[in-house]
Amino acid sequence: MKIRAIETVPVNVPINPDRAIIGARGGHVVSPFVVLRVHTDEGLVGLGEVSCTPNWSGEDQGTAIHLIERYLAPRLVGEDPRDIERLSRLMARVVANNSFTRAGIEMALWDILGKACGMPLYRLWGEAQRERIPTKFSVSGLAPDRAAAIAAWAVDQGFTAMKVKVGGDLAEDLRRVAAVREAVGRDVRLGVDANGGWAPWVAIEAVRRLQSLDVWFLEQPTSPNELTWMAQVRARSPIPVLADESVNTAYDAMAAIRANAADAFSIYVGKAGGLMGARRIATLAEAGGLACTIGSNLEMGIATAAMIHLGMVLPVGSVETFPADILSVFFYEHMLTKEPLPVEAGWARPLEAPGLGVELDDQALARYRVA
Repeated sequence: MKIRAIETVPVNVPINPDRAIIGARGGHVVSPFVVLRVHTDEGLVGLGEVSCTPNWSGEDQGTAIHLIERYLAPRLVGEDPRDIERLSRLMARVVANNSFTRAGIEMALWDILGKACGMPLYRLWGEAQRERIPTKFSVSGLAPDRAAAIAAWAVDQGFTAMKVKVGGDLAEDLRRVAAVREAVGRDVRLGVDANGGWAPWVAIEAVRRLQSLDVWFLEQPTSPNELTWMAQVRARSPIPVLADESVNTAYDAMAAIRANAADAFSIYVGKAGGLMGARRIATLAEAGGLACTIGSNLEMGIATAAMIHLGMVLPVGSVETFPADILSVFFYEHMLTKEPLPVEAGWARPLEAPGLGVELDDQALARYRVA
C-alpha cells in the first residue's frame, strides 16, 4: 500500500457564542481548521484534522496547507502509510515544530492502519483501560454572572466536574470562581485553568485564596517557558498543579518531572505531534508518578475521535483523577462527521468502526469550507 495524495480542505466552523472560550490567551469564537484526506493506491482513505488557532499553537490554515503541499506531501507520497513511526520521524525532520500540522497527517495514517486491519484504534493498540472516559466542562473567562450561568447550564446537562478560565486580574478571577462555585454547589468538582497567565507571586496568592472555594486543581498557573516558577507554585500549593502549555513533547515531560513542577500533565494529540507523541508523554507521566488527562483546543469530529481513542488507553487512574476535556460537541452546531460521536455530559466512548471510526459529512464540509 502506498500514499497516493494528501488532500487539504480548509474550514471555518463557528462556535456557539453563548459558550465560546475566553481565556488568558484570548478568545476562541470560530475554528479555522484544516480537514485532511490521505488517499492510498488501494482505495483506503485516512482522515485527519489540523487545529489552526495561531494565538495558541502558532499555526494557521495558510501555514498548515503550505507546509503539507510544499514539504510534507512530496516526501510522503509513495510511502507505505502503515509505517507510522518512521513517517512521523520523517515529518519531524522535514518540518520543525508545527506539531498540529504533523499530527493531522499522523492521525490520518493511524486511521488507514485501523481500516486496513479492520479494527478501531484503541482495540488495535490492545491496551483498553476503561469502558468509557470521564470528562469535564470548561467555563469561559467571562464576567462572573455570565460564567456562573454557563456553569449552571453545564450542571443541568449532567456535568459533575468542570474548570473555570482564569489567568487575568486576580480579583476578577476570584470573583468569577466564587460565582461559579455558588452556582454549581459543593458537590461539583471545580478546577481552574490560568493558561500561563499569572506571575508566580500572583499564582501563589491565588492558591491561598482559592482553597476556601474548594478548588480541585490549578492548571498551568505560570508561564510555560519557566518550569522553575511552576515548581515554586507547586511547592507552596496544597492544590494539585497541572502542566499544559509547558508540556508539548516527551522531552518537555521529562524536564517537568525532574523539576517537580506538576502533579499531572494535560496531553493533546495536536501539540504532541500526534497520537504516538501523546502516548509517550502518558507513559513518562506514569513512570514519574504523575497523572495525566486530555486537553482540548475545541477539535472537530475527526480529532475528537482521536482524543477518545487516546483516552481509552491512558494509564489506569489518570482520567479518573482528572477527567478529560472531550467537550467539543457542546460548542458546535456540527462536528463535520456523519455519525454523532458517543459523547455526553460527563463521559465519552469510542465508535467501534475501524480506524478512528468516523466518516466525513460531505454536505457539512461543503457548507463550512473556505477558499
